Amino acid sequence: MTTPPLTARTAGLISCPRCHLLNPVAAESTPCPRCGTELLSRKANSLTRCWALVIASFILYLPANLLPITITTTIAHPPHCDTIMSGVIYFFQTGSWHIALIIFVASIFVPLMKMVFLTFLLLSLQLGWRWRPLERTRLYRITEMVGRWSMVDVYVVTILVSLVKLGSWANIDAGPGAIYFSALVIMTMMAAESFDPRLIWDQMEECQ
Repeated sequence: MTTPPLTARTAGLISCPRCHLLNPVAAESTPCPRCGTELLSRKANSLTRCWALVIASFILYLPANLLPITITTTIAHPPHCDTIMSGVIYFFQTGSWHIALIIFVASIFVPLMKMVFLTFLLLSLQLGWRWRPLERTRLYRITEMVGRWSMVDVYVVTILVSLVKLGSWANIDAGPGAIYFSALVIMTMMAAESFDPRLIWDQMEECQ
């Protein structure tokens, strides 16, 4: 039998989530004496909140990708609507494959990857898996890190809408897909923030 590793929890300590100052467990739910952040041993209702946000993200994913994200109007042509995928196809066909790749990865692949990874992590906790806790923790860190890059398409739309305003000659406006996509990105970022990876290691301690 090996001796279980000493953790802050078993030592009667709690770490501040912002400045990482160790405090006694008795100080839980009180402000950190260093930075004032509320001290919590574990994120409250982590799994429930994360499940709700992930499900909402899956619901938003379809309209975010099927509805037009930009509406282009010119004096010579009727209004033209573009979805995220049609924009990717346009850049690829015009030879700008590197831009097409960036938009595809940031706006289509990354949000879907985040939702799939978070679903996997949530299921692993709900089903009590004790398989590869270190790799699952790393998977969460990757998911949390890449989430912000999903905003690339939102930035592109914002710049285009603000720059191309030529009255009746040419205009680019944000379509309904931009609203859904922005909501999707926010939901996935909140879902990753709601997940508490320490729960993975709690299950490992329970089986020792």
